[in-house]
Amino acid sequence: MATERLPGEAGSAAALLWRPRVREGDGGGEGLWGRGGSGDAELARTLFPAQAAALVAVGALWGGSGPFLRAAAAGMEQLRGRGRLGQLLAELRFLSRRRQYLLPFLLNQAGSLLFYLTLASTELSLAVPLCNSLALVVTLVTGKILGEDIGGKRAVAGMLLTLLGVSLCVAGV
Repeated sequence: MATERLPGEAGSAAALLWRPRVREGDGGGEGLWGRGGSGDAELARTLFPAQAAALVAVGALWGGSGPFLRAAAAGMEQLRGRGRLGQLLAELRFLSRRRQYLLPFLLNQAGSLLFYLTLASTELSLAVPLCNSLALVVTLVTGKILGEDIGGKRAVAGMLLTLLGVSLCVAGV
């Protein structure tokens, strides 16, 4: 009975974040990672602090970069290329030469990488709504700070309802 090792050993930050995800019904026997035990099904539904922090960071990276990407891509509508391929190349050239676009783009991609890594240990039904709703809230707040029109009272009400939904989701209600 060989036991696989987790990414990172006990006590390290990686071990806290990337805990094994155990399917319901794996309560006995070897479990998903050969660790066994009756609490494995409950372990799968637990959101550890490091996982929660990673999911919040993903929401912040995705949501915070969106308004900056929109602002940096301004003026791209006037580009004209010959045919579809020429248009695509003109747009890629335009965006790849702008530092104000590349930095938010790289931050957004870092959020995607962190999301991918966090999915290895977090329930999909919790991670996706949490990240996407927090990204929406951060996008609205960042857009307001940058002077964008975010939609007034209805947007604020939507943000509050989103935060309520995330709270209920995390609390497990």
